[in-house]
Parts: sequence; structure tokens; C-alpha cells
Amino acid sequence: MAIAKNRVTGVYLEDLCFEAQQAAEKAIKAVLMKQNIDFPYVHDLGRLLTLLEDSGTEVPPAVARADELTPYAVDTRYPGTAEPVDEEQYREIIETAESVVRWAQDRL
Repeated sequence: MAIAKNRVTGVYLEDLCFEAQQAAEKAIKAVLMKQNIDFPYVHDLGRLLTLLEDSGTEVPPAVARADELTPYAVDTRYPGTAEPVDEEQYREIIETAESVVRWAQDRL
């Protein structure tokens, strides 16, 4: 999350959103690994969370919102393929990713 929150001059919010998505993805995958749940090599956070839910793990609503981060794994990394990220979106993405990381840390 440190990279995602690093607002240095000239950094694109899209790049920081990618880092937030990656933090959430790695956190979810760590929980899957801890529970010995096999998972596909995907960036689809909703799909990964479904694997946890199917195994009986309760996923709170704030963590389930991680599915909204999935597009930031690819779409925003290439100019012209997505709308630019604004400040409000950035703040929401950081908040969601932080919720996921905290939730995962509590399970590890």
C-alpha cells in the first residue's frame, strides 16, 4: 500500500490505482494460500473472493468491494483504454484496498 499512497510529483493516479489493486490481490492470494485453496493466476478479485466464500470464509462487504479494483490491474495501465482516474476515485480505491489488506492481515 505504501507505493499506492506515494503521491510524488508527476505520478499518474492510474499507476497508483494499479498498485492498490496489486496490494489487494496479493493480500487475497495470501489468505487463499494460508487456507490451502488452489487459485487460478488471474487478476479478477471477485473470482478470488468467491473461492474464499465457497470455502466458508466470510467476506465482509468492505472487502467484497475489492471486485471494483479488478479493472485497475490492466485497463488503466494503457493510455486511451479507460477514462482518467479522478481524486474521488483514487481515494475510494485506496480505502477499498486498505480494507482488503487489513482484513487479510487479520487472517494470516
